[in-house]
Amino acid sequence: MSRLPFLLLAGVLAHGLAHELAFAPAMASTTPTADTSGKRVITHQDLWLMPRVSAPVASPDGKLAVFSVAQPAYDSKDASSDLWLVATDGSGAPRQLTFSKAGESGMAWSPDSQRLAFVARRGEDKAEQVYVLDLAGGEAHRVTDIVTGARNPRFSPDGRQLLFISNVPAQSHDEDSRRRLVTEQDERKHSALVYTGFPIRNWDRWRDPSQVRVFVQDLATGPTNDIAPARDLLAGSRLVQLPGFGGGGGMGREELQAIWAPDGGSIVFAASRNRDRSAWSFTHTDLWRVPASGGEPQRLTGPESDDPDDGYSTLVFSGDGSRLFAMVHPRTEQVYNAPQIEVFEWPAMTAVDRIQAADAGAIGAFVVSTRGDRIWFSIGIDGQEHIWQATPGRGQPSEYARPEAGGYLGLTGIAQGNRPLLLGLYDSATTPPEVTRFDAGRNNFQRLSSFSSDKVAPLDLATIEHFEIEHDGRRIHSMLVRPPGFDPAEKYPLLVLMHGGPHMQWRDQWVLRWNYHLLAAPGNVVLLTNYRGSTNQGEAFAQAIIGDPLRGPADDINAAADAAIARYDFIDGSRQCAGGASYGGHLANWLQGSTDRYHCLISHAGLVNLESQWGTSDVAWSREANMGGPVWEQGEVWRTQNPIRLAANFKTPTLVTFGEKDFRVPINNGLEYWAALQRQQVESRLVVFPDENHWILKGENSRYFYQEVSDWLSRWLHGDAGDDQVAAPATDD
Repeated sequence: MSRLPFLLLAGVLAHGLAHELAFAPAMASTTPTADTSGKRVITHQDLWLMPRVSAPVASPDGKLAVFSVAQPAYDSKDASSDLWLVATDGSGAPRQLTFSKAGESGMAWSPDSQRLAFVARRGEDKAEQVYVLDLAGGEAHRVTDIVTGARNPRFSPDGRQLLFISNVPAQSHDEDSRRRLVTEQDERKHSALVYTGFPIRNWDRWRDPSQVRVFVQDLATGPTNDIAPARDLLAGSRLVQLPGFGGGGGMGREELQAIWAPDGGSIVFAASRNRDRSAWSFTHTDLWRVPASGGEPQRLTGPESDDPDDGYSTLVFSGDGSRLFAMVHPRTEQVYNAPQIEVFEWPAMTAVDRIQAADAGAIGAFVVSTRGDRIWFSIGIDGQEHIWQATPGRGQPSEYARPEAGGYLGLTGIAQGNRPLLLGLYDSATTPPEVTRFDAGRNNFQRLSSFSSDKVAPLDLATIEHFEIEHDGRRIHSMLVRPPGFDPAEKYPLLVLMHGGPHMQWRDQWVLRWNYHLLAAPGNVVLLTNYRGSTNQGEAFAQAIIGDPLRGPADDINAAADAAIARYDFIDGSRQCAGGASYGGHLANWLQGSTDRYHCLISHAGLVNLESQWGTSDVAWSREANMGGPVWEQGEVWRTQNPIRLAANFKTPTLVTFGEKDFRVPINNGLEYWAALQRQQVESRLVVFPDENHWILKGENSRYFYQEVSDWLSRWLHGDAGDDQVAAPATDD
């Protein structure tokens, strides 16, 4: 199914800026004081070198959880990542399990909780392979040997086999043919890529001619045995010969989700059969079942035709094997539809229930009970991540657990009967993610790890504050961050940050790429508004930007800024700057042509010309669906909702940044914006990262990006706008 892309809309002519504001009571918040107890300002080094803890994976017996901890570095050669184990009852500190420089990922437990499978590239491996470690002792041993690499391992119910995923040459049918075709590709004299259909790119990669496939690997009795060839379950099937066959989009690499059926005799997976129509139609993924020995897959969902229908992902069987749960992405005329959970009786595939969150909110991860008669799932509400519970076929979901601040992320776990062991990560804007057990009730959780606590303790990090306004008949939620060393007698400029998506939300969370506190560090108040189109208050609110893609969200943002200035007397309303990335950058470009209230703007990966974006991005149809027709018909939205058409109004100083490898918002949009700014003689600065994609992911590039942002804000919010030499706030040596 074609999901709404990370950035896809263009804007309309803005209203005037007069708003009637109705203030709602502040939500739970803590008011900072001038006493910072000797704590210091956060630096980029603090942020970048903070240990990064992954979501845990619980053992089937519920006693242990495995997770990875990355120790980042500015030079990637100095970074490391290892696996750790922790008791889920909190009875002991985590212990390190691996000590490999290469790092591990994709962890999976054996049914008896005695072995761990993971993906790594060690020794002479030319691609990632699956390794298995016996917790009773000994070294991990490699169990796959496939030239294209293996990922996403899963033990069979009897523990004697593994399934895994690999992207292989489309013409291959066994390991010999795979090796021959890979060698031929590596030795070819040209670098041409040839296409006859859509799509051709994904995020930062050209689509190669490989196909994503499901494999089963028989496990040898010990590490000294030879590795048997893995079985390609889909080789030669009619399914993989369809021009529309494929997995999910992933973030660059095509993915395919697969799990074992309860009896171990077959595999259930989600795959598309109509991806080739994505230039002129929505697409979707069906559920399929294939014997563990291979053969023609049986389609379990969807119509006989390849017309777009509901799509499926995230497959989970109940512990007793009686029910199959799957995330379902409904197909309607709307581009965005909130994810739900479909419950099927197994193996009949009779639909039992479709679970929808309150207000049709976006469901995240979920855990099911042994008998499949209870489910727990995460949902984002007004900047936090809560856990809700439901009984399939019996009434509406209800709240199960929530924190007072921050959110519960990466929900996983097991359930013995109806007593769940729920694990994941807890984080907030002042607390980096740590492995945590979530129990029922308010703020009832126990951290099982503390890798970052000593590093965060000396930092002056203000608590997130929430407030709401009523605007244009809607409730608009915002969060505010005060600067370090806050003095209520001082006046501070306002930095308005706009999130991407648009269908996501600002959360009370620890952020790497747009860290609230690092942006507040020079002495800025940071405002984070969940404008219409965000997912913080249900499906209808998220869909409210259809037909009004930029004017409405921008008005919400400006109204929230007005409300913050009126509400907090320490904000200097005469000094405002706005910025964002992806759709947030698109909004910044819309503000460039629709208002002069901001002293400066920051636009990263920001779309300025929707017409050129339509033909150069890696997605196209969803944009057309949002705009009401193809670009050549020049309907009203195409003519009036495009920032480049407002270029005559451009005059706000702007920092424009782009990654040259970005295929979601290709750099041509950045160059068009830059040309328009220069043509209008607007003070501006263009920063291009040739080795980055939609995000700035490399350490030194990130440090440079933050310095550019800091310098820009210092110049226009803290210094003389005519002086290029305004001192930037201190960062790392």
